[in-house]
Amino acid sequence: MNITLPYGHGTHSLRFPEGVSPGVLRAASLPPLASLATTLARLLHEPSGTVRLEEMRRPRLVAVAVPDETRPVPLATILPVLLGRVFEAWPDLPRADVLILVGGGLHEPADQARLSRIVPPGAACGCRVVAHDARHSFLADCGRTSRGTPVLVNALFAEADLRLVVGQIDPHQFVGFTGGTKGVAVGLAGAATIRASHSLLLQDHAAAGVLAGNPAREDISEAGRLVGVHLAVNVVLDEAKRPVWVGAGDPDTVLAEGAEVCARAHGVDLAEPYDLVVASCGGHPKDICLYQAQKGLAAAGSAVRRGGRVLLLAHCGEGVGDAAYHDYVRRFATREELMRDFRTEGFRMGAHKAYLFGRTLEHCEAVVHSSLPADVLRSCHLVPGDAQATLDAWLADAPQNARVAVIPAANATFFRFPDGNAQSRASSNT
Repeated sequence: MNITLPYGHGTHSLRFPEGVSPGVLRAASLPPLASLATTLARLLHEPSGTVRLEEMRRPRLVAVAVPDETRPVPLATILPVLLGRVFEAWPDLPRADVLILVGGGLHEPADQARLSRIVPPGAACGCRVVAHDARHSFLADCGRTSRGTPVLVNALFAEADLRLVVGQIDPHQFVGFTGGTKGVAVGLAGAATIRASHSLLLQDHAAAGVLAGNPAREDISEAGRLVGVHLAVNVVLDEAKRPVWVGAGDPDTVLAEGAEVCARAHGVDLAEPYDLVVASCGGHPKDICLYQAQKGLAAAGSAVRRGGRVLLLAHCGEGVGDAAYHDYVRRFATREELMRDFRTEGFRMGAHKAYLFGRTLEHCEAVVHSSLPADVLRSCHLVPGDAQATLDAWLADAPQNARVAVIPAANATFFRFPDGNAQSRASSNT
């Protein structure tokens, strides 16, 4: 039998021999929204947990935070509806006083070509579009969270009178779920803020699918409250990147509602792990670079038994994706040396991604099928290989009763185990 998986902007097919019927690990499908624009327009007139825009004081400046190209949020549909609602509430508000800020955290800030792809000119409705730069943008100090994270965010956003955020609620390997105010508290944050909040990945309960009691998620949400985000628009997308849910209103309320939908759309119950897992990150933009593809390896690693094997399909058309990560990982002759260094020296951005790769590889073998040159993958302590050749060799070597699984959208899938924990096996390796 053949199974076709997402790979970059296209697909990649794998042939399984007769007698091998892999389990396909995907959540039950939810019906897509009949019309994202119509549903959102209605919700913006009845926002959850907050007042209508007309009931707020007329803003002098409005700022809208949106994600960068690594998140497949349908901004071309959402922004015209959201901005239309703003101008409906305040018809005399000049377009020049509404700013769309593209935030990517510590990702390289988008250049003009990328900005035009992320926010098509028609979707901007005549408003300004600016890329956030975590290292060089002017930052406003909004205080500290109860865990000590300094809340430094783009001053253009923090100083606006009306602060809005657009994002996606998706499983996240240690934040639990994205969405809420993450697009501000990370997307528009300074390097010190991102470093402090990400360091919480080392704590208990910082795992995919965990919302309540997750220290990383709670810290980000608290940071968002310190900034003061008035309204969030969040979507949940299915495996085919179609909207199955949209929410609008108070960021914490929207996050709680959307996380329940996201858990149904992307959470999979597993009774026991598999011997061999074939995983696609889910195609572009989930596999836009190696830095993003790590999330797929983490998910696949949580579904495989200790000592099992993972074959990861990740196109990585834009390369490694993060210079700090690549500079760090190349310093070490072996992955074991890297892990000892990280555990001895403590948390550092960039280095944390190498640690996350290593945490998965401590309990399973992995081969990566990618457009990246083999020497680049080896410099990251990853094993390159052709997907079909690797699969054939592994199946020939496997016992007859080996349990085999395929994950078509690993970056957006998380697993629940009989003990009730989400991704419990992966997070226990911290």
